[in-house]
Amino acid sequence: MYKIAVLGDRESVLGFKALGLDVYPAETVEEARKKLHHLARDGETAIIYLTEQFASQMQEEVNKYKDEVMPAIILIPGKAGSLGIGMQNITDSVERAVGADIL
Repeated sequence: MYKIAVLGDRESVLGFKALGLDVYPAETVEEARKKLHHLARDGETAIIYLTEQFASQMQEEVNKYKDEVMPAIILIPGKAGSLGIGMQNITDSVERAVGADIL
């Protein structure tokens, strides 16, 4: 069975543990970067929820897995709120798939 992971700062991700998801708190961007690569290569993680705050500083790493089947990296707002990056990624994906911005 595949796993769902949540990666981000401690305050933003600990609540997901109550839902039964695998939680990976990171203190620094470098720590998050290493954990992202580890989760992406383990072959067991299908979905990685990543806070926008870390994703904004790891854009190259996130883009590396953008067109991969697994894992799907989904950006979520962190404790500081949304930066709009996650919604922009969804809009871009829909536009690429449909050929027009329907959102």
